[in-house]
Amino acid sequence: MTPQLQQAIKLLQLSNVELAEYCEQELERNPLLERDDGPTEPATEQPEVTVKAEALDTELAREDFSKVADLDASHENMYDGDTSQPAPTAQSAPLSDWTTVKSGNTYDGDEDLLESTLAGGGTLKDHLLDQVSIAALPPDKRLICLTLIDSVDESGYLRADIAEVAERLVIDVSTVEETLRVLQGFDPVGIGARDLAECLALQLKAQNRYDPAIAALLMRLDLVARRDVYALTQICGVDADDVNEMIAEIRGLTPKPGLAFSTEPVQPVVPDVFVKVSSDGGWNIELNSDTLPRLLVNNRYYGQVCKGARDKDSKNYLTECLNNANWLVKSLDQRARTILKVSSEIVRQQDAFLTYGVRHLRPLNLRTIADAISMHESTVSRVTSNKYISTPRGMFELKYFFTASIQSMNGAEAHSAEAVRDRIREMIQNEEPVEILSDDRIVALLTADGVNIARRTVAKYREAMRIPSSVERRRLKSMQESGSLGIR
Repeated sequence: MTPQLQQAIKLLQLSNVELAEYCEQELERNPLLERDDGPTEPATEQPEVTVKAEALDTELAREDFSKVADLDASHENMYDGDTSQPAPTAQSAPLSDWTTVKSGNTYDGDEDLLESTLAGGGTLKDHLLDQVSIAALPPDKRLICLTLIDSVDESGYLRADIAEVAERLVIDVSTVEETLRVLQGFDPVGIGARDLAECLALQLKAQNRYDPAIAALLMRLDLVARRDVYALTQICGVDADDVNEMIAEIRGLTPKPGLAFSTEPVQPVVPDVFVKVSSDGGWNIELNSDTLPRLLVNNRYYGQVCKGARDKDSKNYLTECLNNANWLVKSLDQRARTILKVSSEIVRQQDAFLTYGVRHLRPLNLRTIADAISMHESTVSRVTSNKYISTPRGMFELKYFFTASIQSMNGAEAHSAEAVRDRIREMIQNEEPVEILSDDRIVALLTADGVNIARRTVAKYREAMRIPSSVERRRLKSMQESGSLGIR
């Protein structure tokens, strides 16, 4: 495989941000490359394809990237299986998260909030160091405090062992403990805690709400996560109403106080492709010209410097620069055409989703797209990585449209895993407090609708969406009904 083909393959899988960085490096490295600073073409002249549900324009030439087939020993579809992230356990997942889970990445927030996030202030470490300077600590404790701050993670927790710090600084453990208490008095409240229980305890002490009953409750946060009020009443020595009040108070605290401070600037997602409704009822697909690097090969400069090149090495260097520059410009153009071609076929395949919503998302894999556009699966896989498409239904990564297939009953058309997840989510959101749906009941309802699905698959999808089990939902809704626990 030639270096030029390697470069072309690499360009395919780069995101628009990575591609911009790569082109900047090439501009610095290759004297024959220059940025095209001319006026941008009008939007109507941008590469555009009109896709209708019944047909796709296939006049684009067969891609040169078919050579990539030789590089892949396996033709397995990387999206054939379930693409959901590893599911957190019910104990570790915040119970309130499941009510706001939605498919895809949409932008319905407020621009002021985004701007304030991007323009956030200093880091947590800077904030703590500012407080050390006014804490009036003696030199030895100041050194200890600075050492402890270096061991505070972005969430605000101390990740160093006190005994190890004392041994490293050749000082008593009691002195380190005393200095840690000073650090734990800094802002934000709860900073420097060694675990969640200590973090919550520091915040309760600051509010003068720390008593023996709530201290006992903090020792059994596992029971709090399971909403086992009866067991907590036995441990804390109070009645159920008091336990519920303490739980509500704990839910109002901040489990990760350090996250209030910015660490790295947020990078907004910029779409590579736009999809808009056309006047004839189809879809217009066009590339985002703002994400396409505009490079030119300066042949005039090449001719000038070639005249002055006298030795063989200089001439070889200039020839290599010219070949690399020409290939890069060609590869960028080929990349843009390939993205447009793959996106157009995805839109054609998922026309029902764009028109009617997630329930009409079709099962789709790489091979289906590759066969439709005479391209290799590995090429489609690279094109759909780190690329985003803006549609009337929101912004999605291209690989979002590749979902596993769930068979239907009686040989009907298969269902998309994402569509089934959406149905499960809706069922649970609409369930009555007196009739909480178990996983078995959800399986029965889906089977009645023609979806052939196993109970373990329903449980896996539910956990991936951070939805608690039926037992925990029943306990939570019972508390909501009694008005004893406010859920945010």
